[in-house]
Amino acid sequence: MKKVIAAISMVTMFACNGTERQKGGENPSAASFTGKPDVKIENGQMTPEVLWAFGRVGNVCVSPDGKRVAYTVTYYSIPENKSNADIYVMDTGGGNKKQLTKTDAREGALAWLPSGKAIAFLRAGILWNINPDNGKETQVSGIEEPVDGFIYAPAEDKILFVVSTKVEKYAGAEIHSDLDKANVYIYDDLMYRHWDSWKDGNYNHIYVGDVRSGRVEAVEDIMPGEPYDAPMKPFGGTEEITWSPDGKTIVYTCKKLTGKEYAFQTNSDLFAYDVESKQTRLLTPDMPGGDFCPLFSPDGAKLLWLSMRRAGFEADKERIMVMDWPAGTKRDVSEALDASSGSVKWTADSRNLYFTAPYKEAHQIYKLDLSNGDIRRITDGNHDYQGVQIAGDVLIASRTTFVNPAEIYRINPVDGAGEEISFVNRDLLDKINVPSFEKRFVTTTDNKQMVTWVFYPPSFDESKKYPVLLICTGGPQGVLGPSFSYRWNYMLMASQGYVVVVPARRGTSGSGQEWCDAISKNHGAQEERDLLSAVDAIAKEPWADETCIGATGASYGGYSIFHLAGVHKGRFKAFLAHSGIFHMEFMYSTTEEMFFENWETGGAPWDKENKVAQNSFSASPHLLVKNWDTPIMIVHGEKDFRVPYSQGMAAFNTAQMLGVESKLLIFTTENHWVLSPQNAIVWQREFFAWFDKYLKK
Repeated sequence: MKKVIAAISMVTMFACNGTERQKGGENPSAASFTGKPDVKIENGQMTPEVLWAFGRVGNVCVSPDGKRVAYTVTYYSIPENKSNADIYVMDTGGGNKKQLTKTDAREGALAWLPSGKAIAFLRAGILWNINPDNGKETQVSGIEEPVDGFIYAPAEDKILFVVSTKVEKYAGAEIHSDLDKANVYIYDDLMYRHWDSWKDGNYNHIYVGDVRSGRVEAVEDIMPGEPYDAPMKPFGGTEEITWSPDGKTIVYTCKKLTGKEYAFQTNSDLFAYDVESKQTRLLTPDMPGGDFCPLFSPDGAKLLWLSMRRAGFEADKERIMVMDWPAGTKRDVSEALDASSGSVKWTADSRNLYFTAPYKEAHQIYKLDLSNGDIRRITDGNHDYQGVQIAGDVLIASRTTFVNPAEIYRINPVDGAGEEISFVNRDLLDKINVPSFEKRFVTTTDNKQMVTWVFYPPSFDESKKYPVLLICTGGPQGVLGPSFSYRWNYMLMASQGYVVVVPARRGTSGSGQEWCDAISKNHGAQEERDLLSAVDAIAKEPWADETCIGATGASYGGYSIFHLAGVHKGRFKAFLAHSGIFHMEFMYSTTEEMFFENWETGGAPWDKENKVAQNSFSASPHLLVKNWDTPIMIVHGEKDFRVPYSQGMAAFNTAQMLGVESKLLIFTTENHWVLSPQNAIVWQREFFAWFDKYLKK
């Protein structure tokens, strides 16, 4: 990375002298600018094309004075198969909206400067500041390598960057320098691939530099030579890093393990880097679970973070831990709450916290009084709040429902009343016949009350009969909250004339930790009975056509589909499994995060003395294929390393050999999810064509 440091002063000098632009400047690719699409809507019908026309609100951040909100809106172009995001700003009351950028270069990672004078953002890996009043831009970073994240120090005299840094060599051409055209990776340890990428020796590293007169100088890697990621891959961001208010310390999250130990452990820790001495110390040596998302209190006297207690379990309760700084005394301040916390924010006086947590499978906003430990739920309703922030005497957060994409809301912290202020998608929603949905409580076979979401087609008529789709959710853990999904969109499904049933079966995380824990090492058992309890309850309704019921699911939901296919005894007329687990023993040996399967099954398949593990593997769907007799469609991505695509191939090949009507979709460029617009629309069209064939008379 020495080249980076040498290049900075020359590039930043160019930035300060010649790259300021007014209101986003001239767009070099204006002819292909991706903005709000013009989508055709016929008779108010929701279609896959309409779904991809919604503007996606993100990067929401409140100004330091609490008076303005900056955010991005992303739009997708189906013909060009790409997306673009631009920056907007408005008052926290929703007034004075303005678009600050209009380029085709995709702006993101917004953050107000601590002084509030500008909004910092990334464009094509380069850091820029933009004046929120006149749109004037100034390039800040000129680092040769792309910047993946940044945080200004509170005094704006320093800045930290996240940069992908070469530490190790795994490519054949790197190891055998005379064979520069060799296309091979060479490994001798786990974990050599993650999510959808092969390990190539590059790691996320944190760099710190001085900011002087708009220049970034003396950038230095605070993790030199370390084969670790900070932020952690594949999904970590700058929420895993924080500056102390005095600018002397950086606390970051990292999982400083390698190889097999890394693959089998969830033990990320917090590390404190002293900017002056350049020394790093471990803050959480006695905490074996995951520790992440540190945040100093405004007065600098405390450090909070989220922490999981149990080693090897990625879905444990996320506790709010608070440490006295720098003494190190720590305590769990969320012990009274039976839910995982997130999006934690300090009040200005360092006495209270606002955060989000699920309540009956919907994320709500809470307030925690540190003086007495009192926790109060502020909001309620069938909606999800995410990313809560404090703006003076109000709160700002993103909110979704199953039938409303993310919008920005202003929330009264006293009574929880929410008011939409962004209205990015209101005009499009007004043109659509929106389905209705409700939260039901279904009695399970062991007499528990289970949250079950039910969606009804537009203009639902109780005198008619409707086909039913059962959704088997993935995870197997995770909150089944009313979020708006662009992959599994229940609004879109109901709009095609289906009643959609989505049970929060055993294992979901929004109904308490005991409910969440119940699925581990107990697959294909009570959680499957929960699924059947829900769909059977709906099938008894006079408007449900019990002869036309289908089931679908992804990931662990795909496991559920493969398992149900062997035990359902004619209950379902068609199945669809996406990225599903078909052969559990093979899954154990071929997934990348080994800790996941090891926790869920309780051990390795070859450990014949481990009764818990052997019981888990006895529930593998491939052992039930002799009972398969129902049409099944199988979807998988070739870059899926979590559930390797060979699982989907094995299931499809088996169905074909058994003579079961079946169909296979392999997306060669997609991972565990289908993300690109055209691929997603193909997937959605095939999805409905499949179920329409078997469930619509």
